[in-house]
Amino acid sequence: MQSTSTINEATAATAATTPPVSDSRTWNRAFGDIRQGFRSRELWGHLGWQDIKQRYRRSVIGPFWISIATGTMALGLGFLYSALFEMKVQTFLPYITAGFIIWQFILGCVTEGAETFISNEGVMKHLPAPLTVYALRTVWRQILLLAHNMIIYAIILVIFLGTLGSEYKMAKTDPATGDTPGTLHPGISFDMLLAIPGFVMLVVTGVWVALLFGVISARFRDIPQVIQSLVQLVFYVTPIIWTPDLLGQRGAAISQAAVQFNPLYHYVQVVRAPLLGQHVDWWSWLVVLGLSAIGWGLALIALKNYRSRVSYWV
Repeated sequence: MQSTSTINEATAATAATTPPVSDSRTWNRAFGDIRQGFRSRELWGHLGWQDIKQRYRRSVIGPFWISIATGTMALGLGFLYSALFEMKVQTFLPYITAGFIIWQFILGCVTEGAETFISNEGVMKHLPAPLTVYALRTVWRQILLLAHNMIIYAIILVIFLGTLGSEYKMAKTDPATGDTPGTLHPGISFDMLLAIPGFVMLVVTGVWVALLFGVISARFRDIPQVIQSLVQLVFYVTPIIWTPDLLGQRGAAISQAAVQFNPLYHYVQVVRAPLLGQHVDWWSWLVVLGLSAIGWGLALIALKNYRSRVSYWV
């Protein structure tokens, strides 16, 4: 009887001295972080809006400098490359403007997303919040920038509205007009609303990109520099300021590789094509949906294993 009592006391003492098993590296904590992050929309919404206001504080025009800068760049590239490629500026300018605006959104989600937790170091140490809050802050800021930039696209559509429809009909009836299929634009129509689901996929992708790249960059500080170097190359490889059919027969293989095996092209196309009144190929949707699923899976793995370490890494 005494021995049994001694064994029980020893077992209780051992259990008392054994530290409890942490549940920080569980799927429940990872999914809980995402749920709490989306529920804290007032927090990340306010922080993202304050980022825009802080950037243009004491400015007379304010955030509309975003639109002016984007419009200047789009006009410069549009007139320059339309002359180099011998294309009609009234059809090429809407194409390059839409692509450039969407590209800026993707670029911001990737480059600023990689520094999401690094740039929020001070906030993370003084304001405990789910990691998803900081990723949503970054993406919400890019959405606000995109909203300002879309003003430029709307202005260009209004300016060339009468020309777009006539050029589209002429190209449809006369293949020798010289317009490339990538720049044809029938004008304003309800088909442009199909850009909304494409934009939703961009936002969904932007969140997992900020989460995944943010965690990796917090551990390895060279990653943001690598991304900055690569995006410059990817911009020229992706059909943003050129159309795939411009390469002709000689560059058919290069064109197919730059289009079919370039995921960023498909992300751009699911939004740009409806804005231009064009049809989105099923392959583009397949690539976007597939990469979104894979990306979210990797982001969840990163949250599961390293969520609790990010605050120490930054």
